[in-house]
Amino acid sequence: MKTFDLNGTAREGFGKKAAKAVRAAGNIPCVLYGNGGNVAFTVTMSDIRKLIYTPNTYLVNLTIDGKACKAVVKELQFAPVSDALLHVDFLEVTEDKPVVVELPLKLTGLAEGVKAGGKLSQEMRKLKTKGIYTNIPDEIVLDVTALGLGKRILVSEIHVDNVEFVNPQGAMVVQVKATRAALAAAAAQA
Repeated sequence: MKTFDLNGTAREGFGKKAAKAVRAAGNIPCVLYGNGGNVAFTVTMSDIRKLIYTPNTYLVNLTIDGKACKAVVKELQFAPVSDALLHVDFLEVTEDKPVVVELPLKLTGLAEGVKAGGKLSQEMRKLKTKGIYTNIPDEIVLDVTALGLGKRILVSEIHVDNVEFVNPQGAMVVQVKATRAALAAAAAQA
């Protein structure tokens, strides 16, 4: 996984009023859930922006008042109207405990069904994976070259070493839909 360095400052106050004061100062309240207990801290919006607004998944090298640890983003909370970032939860990772993260899905190749006049439809942009953080790749690359007209790829058909998929095994990831033009061409040949 790609890494991201982030510095935080421990915070004392908890609750709505304290969180509102943190946000008014231009910071984001955060919590680190981990082996040594929960740690409440703040980060600046400018520091965390590149971590949040990206399709990539990062291993965060988190430093809170000089204490370093490795973590992943567990949950993000946004304001329902303004879509401003309100709160971030981090999960501390270790080499002996698996972690669940969403990885971006990248399609490669030109599908046979698209050459025949079909339309490629990507149903999932990210897949939830479970594994030790050192075994998790940056992204999942899926070759769709052999995908014919009307064919699809399910989660159960994708295999990555040392990684387990948490998504439902029967969920569709990508398919080639038959268009009217492709159906008309097939009917004309018959």
